[in-house]
Amino acid sequence: MTMPGPRIPIGDTLEAIIDFLTLNFAFITRAISRFMETGIDLLVAGLMFFPPWVLILVFTLLAWKFAGRRAGILTLVGFALIWNMALWASMVSTLALVLIATAIAVSIGLPLGILAALFNPMHRVTMPVLDFMQTMPAFVYLIPAIPFFGLGPVSAIFSTVIFAMPPAIRLTCLGIQQVPKDLIEASDAFGANRAQKLFKLQIPLAKPTIMAGVNQTVMLSLSMVVIAAMIGARGLGSDVWRAIQRFEPGNGFEAGLGVVILAMALDRITQKVGGRKKV
Repeated sequence: MTMPGPRIPIGDTLEAIIDFLTLNFAFITRAISRFMETGIDLLVAGLMFFPPWVLILVFTLLAWKFAGRRAGILTLVGFALIWNMALWASMVSTLALVLIATAIAVSIGLPLGILAALFNPMHRVTMPVLDFMQTMPAFVYLIPAIPFFGLGPVSAIFSTVIFAMPPAIRLTCLGIQQVPKDLIEASDAFGANRAQKLFKLQIPLAKPTIMAGVNQTVMLSLSMVVIAAMIGARGLGSDVWRAIQRFEPGNGFEAGLGVVILAMALDRITQKVGGRKKV
C-alpha cells in the first residue's frame, strides 16, 4: 500500500549522485583501488613469507605479554588448529584485510573523535552521523563500494572501514570528555596551551577508552569478513561464503571457527594494550 501524493525520490536521488560521482571521479577511485590492492598483496606476501610456526610463535608471545599465560596458550593452540585445518593462507588474507581496514578506520576516527570532543559544533554534527552509520545494515555499505572500487578486496576494505569506524570516533570523544575538569583547570593554571593539554594530559588519560574503541573497531572489522566475501574479499569469509553456496557445512564451520579464533586472539591483545578497561 502506498501513501497518496507524490513519492519523495530518495533512492533515485542517491542513484543519480552515485552515477555522477562514478562518471566523473571513477578514475581516481580506480587508481586508489590499484594502489591499495598492491599494498594488500605485498602485506599478504610478506606474512606468507614466514613459515606458519613463526607467526604462531609471534602471536603467542604477543598474547602472553599483553593478556597473560592463558591467552598465550589459547592463541598457540588456536592458531595451530587453523594451520592443521589447512586454512592458514585464508587466515593470513583475513588478517591482512582486518589490519588494513582497522588502520584506515583508526587513522580517520581518532582525529574526528578528538575534534568532536574539543568543538561542540563538530560534536553536534558527528553524533547523529555515527548513529546513522551504526544503525544502517552492513550490507548497504557494499552498494556504493562496487561502482567506485570494483569487485575485490579494496571494496571490501572500503565497506569495512565505514562499518567499523564509529566506535573509534565515539570512544575517543568520550575518553577525552571524561578527563576530570579539575585536572584541566590545573593545567590551565600552569599555563598549558591547547596542544599541551591535549597531548600531555587528555590523550594519555583517555588512552584506555581510546584503545577500547580500537578493540571494537577490530571486532567489527572481523564481523564483516563474511559479508565482504560477497563482493570478492579473500580469506576465511570467502571460505564460509563458498561453503554456503555449495552446502558444505563442515568446511563452513571450520572457516567460521578460524574467524572466531582470530577474533579472540586479536581481542585479547588489543583489549590489554591500552589498559584493562573493556566496553
